Amino acid sequence: MRKPLPFFFYLPLLLLLSCEGLFEYHPNQITLRESEKDLTQKNLLRLQDQTPRDTLHLLLMGDTQRFYDATQDFVKKANSYPRIDLVVHLGDISDFGMSQEYRWVHDIMKDLRWPYLTVIGNHDMLGNGRKVYRQMFGSFNYSFVYGHTKFVLLDTNGREDGFRGKVPDLEWLANELSPSPEEGWQQAVVLSHVPPFDGDFDQALELPYHQTLARSQRVPLSLHGHRHGWETEAKYDGNVLYHVTTYVKERGFTYLKLWQGGYQLERITY
Repeated sequence: MRKPLPFFFYLPLLLLLSCEGLFEYHPNQITLRESEKDLTQKNLLRLQDQTPRDTLHLLLMGDTQRFYDATQDFVKKANSYPRIDLVVHLGDISDFGMSQEYRWVHDIMKDLRWPYLTVIGNHDMLGNGRKVYRQMFGSFNYSFVYGHTKFVLLDTNGREDGFRGKVPDLEWLANELSPSPEEGWQQAVVLSHVPPFDGDFDQALELPYHQTLARSQRVPLSLHGHRHGWETEAKYDGNVLYHVTTYVKERGFTYLKLWQGGYQLERITY
């Protein structure tokens, strides 16, 4: 009778089996669980289950990249508020566009008490990042109505599109900012990663972007991340306030209170 092999012979195999699903075999491999897919739609459904008040309360943050400890601290701070309608991640979820980076950030953000939505950032487009974003979240351009306000979220990463005059999609944006009676909204807020006055925005579309917002006469705010610091200014003809929120490494975010015909922006550090 053959003697059984010693335990240490099987140990490497047991370790490999116990770690199944923990490894990416290629940095651009897309490995998502079903619970990690279509997150935009899932969070919009959560939002629909809420009853909007006259004053909406939003937290605006972004550029999590590899700052996981700071992102965890943000979630703790966000969860300390008694009521937030929505958290918006203003892009650069990842640093290199890898699915594992997206997953690490979502593993933190899913602990929020509130629905969270995203826009795509320029770092999110590196490598296979576009494919990961589409699978994990959904469309680069989308909108929804919540209470008295329409929220329009879009891709403004012109450099990643080669400055071809197609990003942002101003025709789509103009259509979204044309009110229809059945939607019932009175004002709109536009959110994206790169602000129009940044070098990563397609300069040929900078003024047309602003003119699209101003022409609607219903957009008081254009909200952004990307620049790793706070900026607030009524640029161009002054009809729209442009606000850039800082990044999580600085442990800061923007607290937006929004009511019909008015708003308040507060810079929060934690």
